[in-house]
Amino acid sequence: MELLGALSGNLHVGLAAIGSAIGVGIIGMKAAEATGRNPDAAAAIQKQAIIFAALAEGVVFIAIFLGKMAG
Repeated sequence: MELLGALSGNLHVGLAAIGSAIGVGIIGMKAAEATGRNPDAAAAIQKQAIIFAALAEGVVFIAIFLGKMAG
């Protein structure tokens, strides 16, 4: 029973990591698509993509922090 508690306690971190990885992949895909459509705006697109990728990855750190606070 303790094993189940340990697994479910860290499950939200794993799900957040999977969601973050999918989000960063979509951001990269759309940034590449936007750069292909408008190469002159590549620098601006890259800046925005980096910011949004960092925000998406921040979800994992929030999940880890909340897991440490609860446990």
